[in-house]
Amino acid sequence: MRWWSVANFVSNAGTWMQLTVQNLLVLQITGSAAATGLSMSVQAAPALLMSVFGGAAVDRWPRKLTAAVSQALLAVIAFTTATLVAMDRLDMTTLMVLAAVTGMVATVDNPACALLGNDLVPAEDVPSAIGVGALVFNAGRLAGAALAGVTVGFLGTAAAYFANGFSFLFVTAVIPFLRPAAGAVRQVTGRAARRSESDMSVREGLAFFARRPRLLALAGVTGISAVFGRNYGLTLAVLVTGPLAGGAGAFGTVSTVLAAGGIIGAVLGARLRRPSVRLVGALAAGGALLQIVAGFSPSLAVLLVLVLPMAVVESVSDTAGTAVLQTDPPAHLRGRVLGVWGSIGTVWSLGGPPALGLLMELAGPRGALITGGVIIAASIASGHVLHRRRTVTPVAFPTKETAPQPALQTAA
Repeated sequence: MRWWSVANFVSNAGTWMQLTVQNLLVLQITGSAAATGLSMSVQAAPALLMSVFGGAAVDRWPRKLTAAVSQALLAVIAFTTATLVAMDRLDMTTLMVLAAVTGMVATVDNPACALLGNDLVPAEDVPSAIGVGALVFNAGRLAGAALAGVTVGFLGTAAAYFANGFSFLFVTAVIPFLRPAAGAVRQVTGRAARRSESDMSVREGLAFFARRPRLLALAGVTGISAVFGRNYGLTLAVLVTGPLAGGAGAFGTVSTVLAAGGIIGAVLGARLRRPSVRLVGALAAGGALLQIVAGFSPSLAVLLVLVLPMAVVESVSDTAGTAVLQTDPPAHLRGRVLGVWGSIGTVWSLGGPPALGLLMELAGPRGALITGGVIIAASIASGHVLHRRRTVTPVAFPTKETAPQPALQTAA
């Protein structure tokens, strides 16, 4: 698990380095901010339709092999991009194609690597392992963003892509040496999996998700929070540079506090033993209330005081939700459930920022924060009330002696 965490830190740092440089590269090629957003959407779009198939592949194929192959393919894409940049042969069309291919490979790589990390600890420690993964992700994000500027400044844009390619190769080299922990949930592969091909279908994963109320509730809570909150990079940027009359440096300070809160939240999330959808909902509602108060912030200093707990609550909520998502389904369905989740999450990531941007156009940054927080808190409270009303209280009926009946056989 330590080796896997180190490998993930290196990989996340490389990925965020490339993402940071890619935005600058698109701006350099086109001079258009809209094209920058388009490149990000093109990379995310394959997950909308292909995540369910990627999850099915993760359930059907050996997990270590799947993760190693996907990481190697991502390395090839990064090296190809780096070579084209170094030769000054990269145009916008080629960049979009490479971004789309990266998105397609990621539909397999993301669930494979997530579930592979869970195999390295006993079943009861999976929530803690997910918290460690969140901590590594946030640390890698900070390191990658910082290294991007240094790398481009001293070695050029192509070096960032080469570095990311080597980070993928490092993960690929570590995977063969990983061994499942005693008591870990084992994946069913080989002949046992091939004997039940019909049970490994995408439809089974979709049906399980649709029939599982707690997963539907988790999707609802996460979705409403993703659309009307959490996009702090957008709402707080407009609030700081607008009503609070701050500059880029002030927003940089807010971003740093957000990142620090994310790391603190990941550490706290790693201590969760029995995360639940109810905990996720309570944390999301608490974050919404903090968001409402942040909308009334009279100064940057007050906002900074509120931003830290907002980030902590968001991070713990994300860790708890991920733990529920990865531990609730049976082992043979977890890849497909993560695939369904990937498709749903893509809808939020593509539709959330435009919806929030429209809300800010209508209500301003303060109004968007306050209105969004009210919508989130009210939706979660309403869902909780409806759930309690639908809970049926068992009623005891008087019984009478009857003749013994044959025992019922188990249903197919």
